[in-house]
Amino acid sequence: MNSSEPDGPLAGRAGYDEGFLGPLVPLPAPARAGVETVVLPYTHFSVALRPDRRLAAAAAVCVDGRALVEDAAVGEGWAYDPRVPAEVQAGDEVYRNNSLERGHLVPWHDAAWGPAEAAHRAAADASHYPNAAPQADVFNQDMRLWQGLEHHLLDHPAVFDRRLVVLTGPVLQDSDPPYRGVQVPLRFWKVAAFMLDGALAATGFVLDQSPDLARDADRALLGATAGAPPPLGAFRLYQAPVSDIAEITELEFGPLPDVDLMPPPRAPEDRWRRLESYEDIVIEP
Repeated sequence: MNSSEPDGPLAGRAGYDEGFLGPLVPLPAPARAGVETVVLPYTHFSVALRPDRRLAAAAAVCVDGRALVEDAAVGEGWAYDPRVPAEVQAGDEVYRNNSLERGHLVPWHDAAWGPAEAAHRAAADASHYPNAAPQADVFNQDMRLWQGLEHHLLDHPAVFDRRLVVLTGPVLQDSDPPYRGVQVPLRFWKVAAFMLDGALAATGFVLDQSPDLARDADRALLGATAGAPPPLGAFRLYQAPVSDIAEITELEFGPLPDVDLMPPPRAPEDRWRRLESYEDIVIEP
């Protein structure tokens, strides 16, 4: 992985701290040779940008639940990161005049903690285009669960010190549908790591926005002929083994597959657990 040089308004950003929990939890790196990423450090988080896809391969944030600043200012809208060329970032031209949302990979409220100055800086840093990926504008229950996962885990009795490391990103596949110079990812992943009884632990999740092809056949044809965004379905949320997330993303997750708290499935069809509420999440030390 290459690192960008700090420059201009983002100078001096320390980025994600892989030793935040004690044991090292590295920013996920491509497992496949020849895949280039550029690491962009921000306040309390970093993004590994894939220039060939104009999207992040992964992002990682340190979350201190004891020091969150709920009213941190979020800045003045989205901006390009000046440390890399604008043409390798999926910017405003991807989202303009359509139904696509700029989906934060690292939400501002996860990074906004600590002294007020740092919290406000982190909140503003989160609105740079490398920290976004196209998502459907459907806001169903599964998306609501996805956006609150970190805070649910912070409040879980297992996370006794309310400190998390959250790794996240889109699942970048060659088959992702093209649109305005980018390929729109159909799935997103998240892996949370924390300390449990003095040992590193982790659990993983996948958010799927693949379309219902039967329902969206007419829209798919329209998209192909009229330049509309590709059809995207309502979100579906799963708890999934970290090892499966590593496989579908072709990323290295360091020690996390070996400390996964999701119990082994009773049957292959139960390997991914569909979540309807937070009570469906299984964490077994």
